[in-house]
Amino acid sequence: MIDVATWDGLLRRHVDDRGRVDYDAWQGQGAAELEDWLAVQRPFDPEPGSRAEAMALWINLYNALVIRQVLARFPLASIRPSIAGVPNWPAFLSFFSRPVISLQGQPLSLNRIEHGILRPRFGDPRLHFALVCAAVGCPLLRPEAYRPKRLEAQLEEDALRFLQDPQKLRFDPARARLLASRIFQWYRQDFLAVAPSIPAYVKRYRPELALPAGVRLSYLPYDWALNG
Repeated sequence: MIDVATWDGLLRRHVDDRGRVDYDAWQGQGAAELEDWLAVQRPFDPEPGSRAEAMALWINLYNALVIRQVLARFPLASIRPSIAGVPNWPAFLSFFSRPVISLQGQPLSLNRIEHGILRPRFGDPRLHFALVCAAVGCPLLRPEAYRPKRLEAQLEEDALRFLQDPQKLRFDPARARLLASRIFQWYRQDFLAVAPSIPAYVKRYRPELALPAGVRLSYLPYDWALNG
């Protein structure tokens, strides 16, 4: 099992209970510590029955690599940079597509970890409430590491926290319209693999919304501002 004590300690020091990251303090007091922790990480092929160990490892690794990428560029206002007010899409895409770590001789990008390992291997849409892209519109960063014995409870907490955030999900009963984060649009098939519709998935966590059968779905603007 991978030791996450260092990563857990960094999160507890630099992330508040609202998921906001103190990048300035982290850069000055914890960047080297994060680098040292990442340098000794090794993925593993878990034995049968250790799915939670593997899943927790990859989520922790993904989020730690995102933080490292931000610290290397800090200060910045957003992971989606702009030039003269126009989004710099090549730089934005590079953030996720260029290799950021080499494990067992294999260079891995954030995209490779998310789309090549986590999503196909585990098939759990709650990943989209745990993987953090350092933007306000993405899930909140937990002020603690993911641990195998607590993973199920942590993922459930993440899902509920995301779906209770009015910036990520709102219901307009007057218009019978559900306004949801674009994460539900981008990863629609992941949610439909476990629920007949996006509203049906939402109902699991927000039954008090009493969503009608004919509820219409719209998507909220995504906030790319840094989650600092």
